[in-house]
Order: sequence, then C-alpha cells, then structure tokens
Amino acid sequence: MTREGDVDEDKRATLRRFAALGAASPFARFGDSGSESDAPDAIAGYVSTHPGTHFSKLRDDLKLGTGEAQHHLHRLENEAVVTSQKDGDYRRYFPAGQFSEFEQVALGYLRRSTARGMLVTLLRRPDATASELATELDVSRPTVSNYAADLEAAGLLSREDGYAVTEPETVLTLLIRYADSFGDDVAALAGEADSLLRYDP
Repeated sequence: MTREGDVDEDKRATLRRFAALGAASPFARFGDSGSESDAPDAIAGYVSTHPGTHFSKLRDDLKLGTGEAQHHLHRLENEAVVTSQKDGDYRRYFPAGQFSEFEQVALGYLRRSTARGMLVTLLRRPDATASELATELDVSRPTVSNYAADLEAAGLLSREDGYAVTEPETVLTLLIRYADSFGDDVAALAGEADSLLRYDP
C-alpha cells in the first residue's frame, strides 16, 4: 500500500529532477516566482527539455494538481519564462523567445505519435507512399490521408508530387535535439542524421 508521504516524496523528487535539468539547459530562463516550491523551476525545466508539450502531459509528468500547474504556468508566462499557443484542443508550452512560429508548429505535430511517425518515415524514405506509411505506422490509409492534410495545412508537408517534408533540416534538427523526449521511435534517428541531411545547391 502506497502511503501519502511516499507520494509526496516521489513528487518532490520529480520536481527537483526537472528543476535541475532546467538549470543545466542553456535555453531555460527562470523567473523569480517568489515561491519556495520547486514547481516553477521544474515546470521551466520540463518545458525547456520537452518543448511543445501540452498542459495535461506536463501536469501528469510532474505529478502536479491541475490548479497548481495552472497557477505556476500563468505566472511563468507573465514573467516571459514560457510562452504558449493553442493547438486544437491542446495548449502547448515553449521556452519564451526560443522558437520560430514554424518550429512551434512543427514541435506541436512532433508531439503527436502518428504525425511524428509520418515525418520520421518520410525523412528516412522520402519516396514512401501513403500505403507504405500506413503499413509502417500500423494505421489505416484514411488516417494517413487525414494527417497528411493537417500537416500540409500546417506547412510541414507538401503533397504536390507524393509526400515531402517541407523543411526537412529544421524538422530533423528538432527531432535530434529533443530525441529523449519523443520516445523510442526517434532514438535511433540520431545515428542516421548525417545520412539524412542532404545538401542540394
């Protein structure tokens, strides 16, 4: 049986870990929250290492209550430590001043497993067809078509002649830089980066 004290200590350890990650990041900027809690620094650290994360994911990973997370995020936004943008049903968070609008949109889609899988597959195999993408990702062709339309509308994909990632170097750089936060499907990509980057004068 898990005791309340154990849960509190687990939460404190999680907050301290992400606060330390944030402090080690050259991109993290911490505000003076006036709070003795580790939560503000942990949130800033988490956002710096998981840019594009949405509210529920951040709250759950940091073991925060909804009101607690909302309070600290609101304060950090007011202090220009983090910024956010609406993405459909989600609100996604980024370190303030670090990413272009395109990069923010890209990171939002890279946080969605099917969209990320499509982009990763197309970076590896630019000639992949819709059927091949569906097979690779174990989804239906209509699902691939729907995501392709969304990615095209977001400026991440061209469908003029098959499927093509519109800014492959930028997308690949984001994937590699934050590979640890995306999961196993991106981990192997780092070793392939040199062969995936193409110089086309």
